[in-house]
Amino acid sequence: MKTTFIDTHCHLNFKRFHKTRGAVIQEAHNKGVGIFIVPGTDVISSQKAVEIAAAHEYIFAAVGIHPHHTYTTQHVPCSIQNDLMELEKLLVHPKVVAVGEVGLDAHAYEETKYEDYKISDEFIKAQKDYFIAQVRLAQKYKKALIIHNRETKKELLAILSAQWSTEMAYHTVFHCCEPDDELLEYAKAHNIYIGVDGDVTYGEEKAAFAKKIPLEMLVLETDAPFLLPEPLRAQKLYPNTPANIPLIAQCVADIKRISIEEVAMATTSNAKRLFSL
Repeated sequence: MKTTFIDTHCHLNFKRFHKTRGAVIQEAHNKGVGIFIVPGTDVISSQKAVEIAAAHEYIFAAVGIHPHHTYTTQHVPCSIQNDLMELEKLLVHPKVVAVGEVGLDAHAYEETKYEDYKISDEFIKAQKDYFIAQVRLAQKYKKALIIHNRETKKELLAILSAQWSTEMAYHTVFHCCEPDDELLEYAKAHNIYIGVDGDVTYGEEKAAFAKKIPLEMLVLETDAPFLLPEPLRAQKLYPNTPANIPLIAQCVADIKRISIEEVAMATTSNAKRLFSL
């Protein structure tokens, strides 16, 4: 029987795949990837995710505003209401299975489209406002929640704890989870899934963290076009695509000393529960 996988986080809606999307999807299918979840990062990319999902039976969308993209709206008080209104229009679509990717991010990015990009109290407040509002949207529409966190663990867990509801258990994922024991313990206590990406192949820290994660909590992600796994990264064979999910799965299998078939079976089952597929 052919091993099948789910890529729970791939940005097929990004411009990087505009001309190659069909071929990328087909290649992934050939490698055993049967289902794709395409998250939005702003209103436009969320709309594109829904458009792609509507055109393919085995592709599903998530819609949301990434914390990085709250930067342009932090000085415009009405923008969050406008953005939420647009997301609500998309959340009623039957192919939308999650709100995401959403969360907090305090990393000082050197490469960004925002010329005056800097981390400030005002910016973090805007991120928090968006995150809280989008958690509530996931609750209102009974959708899964895809959480992005970078260098904001304390603030993010405080918001999650304040907003938590029992129906979020088994329907929330820490996307590309930072290798942090406190995050892992919180995930265990709240039945939150943990996404493992290509960076698990980069070195000991992520590999050691992945070893600690119970198999019943794991889902596989590429975060395509980012986080190209080894050995492709060393060969500079960019961009990352969903076809590389088996490389991530094999790394997890090696770390846990189990078969890739066991990884595929468990992570596929987990992903289906996460997104109610």
